[in-house]
Amino acid sequence: MNQSTPVTWRTHYALFVLASIYVFNYIDRQLMAILIEPVKLEFGISDTQIGLLSGVTFAVFYTVFGFPLGRLSDRIGRKPVIALSCIAWSLMTMLCGMAGSFLTLVLARVGVAVGEAGGTAPSVAMVSDLYPPNRRSTAMSVLMLGSSLGAIVGLGLGGWIAQHHGWRYAFLLIGAPGILLGLLLMLTVRAPTRVVPLDEVAAQQAGWFKTLVELLQTPSFLWLVLTGGAAAIAGYAIGTWSPSFLIRSHGLNMQEAGVLVGVAGGTGATIGTLVCGMLTDRMTRRDAGWQIGVPLLGTLISIPFALAYFLWPQGTAFHVASIGVPQAFLFYGGFSFFGVWWATPCISAITHLFAPTRLAQATAIFLMSMTLLGVGVGPLFVGMMSDWLAPSLGTDSLRYALASSVSMLALASVFLAMALPRYRQQMKNPAALLTPVQTVTA
Repeated sequence: MNQSTPVTWRTHYALFVLASIYVFNYIDRQLMAILIEPVKLEFGISDTQIGLLSGVTFAVFYTVFGFPLGRLSDRIGRKPVIALSCIAWSLMTMLCGMAGSFLTLVLARVGVAVGEAGGTAPSVAMVSDLYPPNRRSTAMSVLMLGSSLGAIVGLGLGGWIAQHHGWRYAFLLIGAPGILLGLLLMLTVRAPTRVVPLDEVAAQQAGWFKTLVELLQTPSFLWLVLTGGAAAIAGYAIGTWSPSFLIRSHGLNMQEAGVLVGVAGGTGATIGTLVCGMLTDRMTRRDAGWQIGVPLLGTLISIPFALAYFLWPQGTAFHVASIGVPQAFLFYGGFSFFGVWWATPCISAITHLFAPTRLAQATAIFLMSMTLLGVGVGPLFVGMMSDWLAPSLGTDSLRYALASSVSMLALASVFLAMALPRYRQQMKNPAALLTPVQTVTA
């Protein structure tokens, strides 16, 4: 956990496997976005019901199980929790393709949510165990590529499969590889050994509620949690509804929308994630406050790009093969690049605030805020607003519902500004760790 933590090929291999699992975590999560239209048609449901399916239902169960599974990984080790969770959510994704009714599809998505609750927080904690602080933001950015690469595969490949073979095959074919990745992690990755400080041995035995309160009392942490929730409301709303927006307001078909949002948007997000991670590591060598300053800068820049994307009128900029790229989509490139800058540095900041025995739990709280508010509120809010505006605006109701969600990025910027001085002060006076007394396997 210090600057001399050895980094070998095994370290990078473990990061590669964890990042691959995180890719499929997001593929399985994002897949629903490109399948909204055929699922609506088959089951005869509304935008609000879609918001409940892809939002609230997923978020509630992810949140309920996130903290306990993070706590479990802090106690027994990261690797078994991640591997078994990966296998579980992959199986449940495949079951989504076998759903015979809207209710059974909801139940299968609940299973996906419970499985994914044990994936991200322990993975972040394991990467923190693997890499020293001065390389952690870059390593974390590699892990966080899962969200953008997952969008590329989930939306791009998922849209192609659904267009040619039906939405059920998309769930079945994309869910299967996660089972193999879970086994690969369990059988081939050597978990790092980490030391447990003397004061944390007793802290491990503390009740979950006491631990939760103590974590939230950390000055900058609460503001980071609020940032994650606000930014995720906009992020998940935009990610979930963008394909449908391009279909309804710009006349694309499902495959074309999936390719643009998944491949083009996902590529921008991939590059943005790597750039912000490397930039954060470089800038924090000068001033620890840049750990929060970088996401604040990126979030502010992303706001005008998002508004232009949703409010720009119809019109084709150019063609890529047979796809007519809307002029509005050019702004999505800028948004996808800067709109991801808040996530990786904030998660990396959390790894500097807490000892290893509480890191997965702290990360789980951050992710719970992201999921409960982002996944739970974002898609549902936009779906409800779209239904409310539909009588007066028709197919453009989704356009203005999505534009309204961008206000949450402005709120996230306020929370980051509140976190910045508090985080900088904490980094000037870090709590000294006591002499290690035992080791555990991550």
